[in-house]
Amino acid sequence: MTTQQGLRARKKQQTRQQISDRATELFLARGFDQVTIAEVAAAADVSKMTVTNYFPRKEDLALDLGEIYIDQLASIVRERAPGQSALAALRHACLAAIAAQDQLIGFSGEPFARMIADSPALTARGRDLHDARQLALADALAAETGAPPEDITPRVAAAQIAGVQRVLFNEIMRRTLAGESNAEIAVALTRDAEIAFDTLEPGLGNYAVR
Repeated sequence: MTTQQGLRARKKQQTRQQISDRATELFLARGFDQVTIAEVAAAADVSKMTVTNYFPRKEDLALDLGEIYIDQLASIVRERAPGQSALAALRHACLAAIAAQDQLIGFSGEPFARMIADSPALTARGRDLHDARQLALADALAAETGAPPEDITPRVAAAQIAGVQRVLFNEIMRRTLAGESNAEIAVALTRDAEIAFDTLEPGLGNYAVR
């Protein structure tokens, strides 16, 4: 990449982040459904078209890590260590994310969690992201194991693993909305994650070993 291309890429990322930050501020202050794209554009000092170029869906202004979230589990599987199963890699990553109180797995704080819970549009978009993440994981498992299209094993495995991740995400949201601190939630979720992954171990412990 040339210096000019690098500068252009950084400028685009800065603009994207600026739009997302201003949008989040407005959404938290007034509620997602009460804020328009035009108001976001004005707050970010860009045109409405610029906002929609970066964020075709209004929901993605609030859930701006959606693409990263969708690929998260698949990426962990693709990058697992030699001799490691997909389940072991995902367990390790999940526990590490809980310990780090990673916002990507749900540690977003009460105001943000409330904003999502109060918006049917954001709640629906969240379900879409969970579904897309499961499909991405199934594709990764199929590629890593060389499974043919008619083999449902990767899809079944992905449904179980992504289902556990979804339950843990929802539990973080529930506890956050109930007023628990991130530290308290991390303690409880560490226990819950161990229970959840132990449940999957008999069926998937030896599946997709690199």
